[in-house]
Amino acid sequence: MELRQLQYFAEVAKREHVTEAAAHLHVAQSAVSLQISKLEDELGVSLFERVGRNVKLTQIGKSFLTHVKKALKELDNAKQHVEEFLDPEQGTIKVGYPTSLASHLLPTIVSAFREKNPKISFHLNQGSYASLIEAVKNGDLDLAFLGPVPTNEADIKGTTLFTESLSALVHIGHPLAKNKSLSLTDLRSDDFVLFPKGYVLRQLVVDACKQAGFSPNITSEGEDMDALKGLVSAGIGMTLLPDSTISESVPRFTVKIPVVDPKVTRTVGIIIPKTREIAPSEKIFYQFVINFFAILEQYK
Repeated sequence: MELRQLQYFAEVAKREHVTEAAAHLHVAQSAVSLQISKLEDELGVSLFERVGRNVKLTQIGKSFLTHVKKALKELDNAKQHVEEFLDPEQGTIKVGYPTSLASHLLPTIVSAFREKNPKISFHLNQGSYASLIEAVKNGDLDLAFLGPVPTNEADIKGTTLFTESLSALVHIGHPLAKNKSLSLTDLRSDDFVLFPKGYVLRQLVVDACKQAGFSPNITSEGEDMDALKGLVSAGIGMTLLPDSTISESVPRFTVKIPVVDPKVTRTVGIIIPKTREIAPSEKIFYQFVINFFAILEQYK
């Protein structure tokens, strides 16, 4: 079994077309067909079946593809480790982040890092809380920023960088808009606009309200920060958002009010895998992030 056979197999499986796979690989169609045939002969099974002009994975082919993808990913990681061992100040770091950290934390830390390490580049991916954890586990991402930091993931190491409060964002016409602070119970009769079910920030707010003795009346939902801010600006309802997401500017027609009873907070941090060693450039970035926020903490 040769590496190129696995690469050809994965490409054909992806495109479900031998000619298109060959064109992408910059080799002759006959070469791809020959290597796939040799691979099938060695395994003693058919990996593809023909469907018109296309090909489709057999059931055993689908199972084999899962293992091939993992093997190719590990080989890519190994090659990257060797290259970065020779020059740790070069490389590409695959970083994940949620929407709640996109506007402030991510650009701040990446810009500061690139000033000192201009040869290291980034491939940035936005994702949901659960998908980012899974991507770091399976190697699709090298590391990710998250809030709150997961504490019960066996294959993930989470490091808390800081803890921040969640504040109420209300329309300027809200009866409590002029308050300097408020209690969650002051909002028990309000309409809430929150993230959809499954989003960790929604659950954080729901849990806080329940601890305060009520269930929030959720009348509208938005899948990103701008959507929630827009709903509040339109007077549809109020919401609770992390301070870092509204620290630089409060949206038009809204007011930010600290929640003090109970104080609602979340941790923000960075996660890396426990099951594999991160590459040299990733270690440089990981340590930079930790030191960066440690220095900020000293000046608070």
